[in-house]
Amino acid sequence: MKINEIITEARIKLEALESLPAELPELVFEYAENLDMTVATDKKLGSVSVSSEGNTRRYVVSLGEKEKVQPDTYRKASASFARWCISHNLQKIGCDLTQPQFSGDDQILRALLEGFCIGGFKFDRYITRNKKERQKVWIYIKSHAALPKLDSEIKRASILGEAVDLARDWIHEPGNVVNPQLMEERIRVLAEAYGLGCQIIEYPELVSMGSGGIAAVGQGSSVKPRLIIVKYHGNGNASPISLVGKAITFDSGGYSLKGAESIQGMKFDKAGGISVLAVLIAASRLQMKVNLVAVIPTAENLISGEAYRPDDILTLLSGHTVEIVSTDAEGRLILADAIAYTQKEHGPKAIVDMATLTGGVKIALGTFRAGLLSNSDELADAICAVGETTGERVWRLPMDEEYFDLIKSDEADMKNSGPREAQTIVGATFLKQSVSDKIPWAHLDIAAVADTDKEKPWCGKGPTGFGIRLLLETIERIK
Repeated sequence: MKINEIITEARIKLEALESLPAELPELVFEYAENLDMTVATDKKLGSVSVSSEGNTRRYVVSLGEKEKVQPDTYRKASASFARWCISHNLQKIGCDLTQPQFSGDDQILRALLEGFCIGGFKFDRYITRNKKERQKVWIYIKSHAALPKLDSEIKRASILGEAVDLARDWIHEPGNVVNPQLMEERIRVLAEAYGLGCQIIEYPELVSMGSGGIAAVGQGSSVKPRLIIVKYHGNGNASPISLVGKAITFDSGGYSLKGAESIQGMKFDKAGGISVLAVLIAASRLQMKVNLVAVIPTAENLISGEAYRPDDILTLLSGHTVEIVSTDAEGRLILADAIAYTQKEHGPKAIVDMATLTGGVKIALGTFRAGLLSNSDELADAICAVGETTGERVWRLPMDEEYFDLIKSDEADMKNSGPREAQTIVGATFLKQSVSDKIPWAHLDIAAVADTDKEKPWCGKGPTGFGIRLLLETIERIK
């Protein structure tokens, strides 16, 4: 498998120039908080107005209401504009950032550039009829003394944008294309390309080492589960930060079968695993001075004569026994094993897991924030603060000891599911049983934000790539 077959090439390219080229096809791009131009302007964030002045066409992107403008506003606006450029077949844009707001705030500049780089993604690999040729949009940015970090920020934004697009692309892939075997093959290729370590623990070894959660969830498929470990070394012998990501390539619910509506879109259940992989690729390209380990349990949760059942009792890698109440509460089983594994084998200074774990998080928080649960105030505070900066907002939920009562079992140490109430907290409480109190740990439930059925300012329909920029900036703060 070749590297260019598994990486989506960015459609938006940024370049800094000392002066905008004369041959630029008369396109000038600018932001305006107060539009004094005599054009019809929509106040909606990201809306584009076009005017002509002589031979020059001017594209003005609305930032919405002035009093609500913040750095993330620029990210959303530039992402919207990137998609607008692609849909209108524009290929070269000049961008002059001489306005004071760009030179005085690094967060605004970073948000602006990130928006360009994450806004242009579109998954059209399997469209064959009336398919438009994939084009690139070059955005030339005029550099000047007030923007000393422009070149480095362009590089950073491009790397992050490509990481987000890689994740979106893989998450989009259907289960008949990406299964645990292909996950392994693709990750091996990428690991070699980016100088990352890669280790695969196959199904027989999972069984023999006592990883009862991962083994059970994936045993019903003809393509057996595996545990994929990817390592980035950027800081000598320092203890790593471990990122754990759920990668169920398709989730039928098993014998606790999902309904017709809820089963649609279960190819997105691999979002957490692919996103933590994207974090390591970006960290390698950015040459971050930190050691990272991505631990990715991957499986298909299907029905067969070999599949696990309700009433089964499993033994996890941590040694805990679990009574299976629902085979559709499979994510916590594979995550618990992955957490126990990385805790034992890697001695991490912190663990962050990310997963599309519960439908309850959408009921609690809607589609605007991810759920955050943690045993560390310091780690949780860092994630919350970074989320406000990157626009990937989270909300911390409680995890009091009483919540464990909801998954107590008469026949095992615990059940894998509880009643309808507090679903997100119960899921995290289950995971917490595999975490040492001495290790800072955070759980991100991204089930409500990992994909969207409506176009949003920063992305189109489908996977959002949520959490990649959030984790990278959090790592920079806690490393």
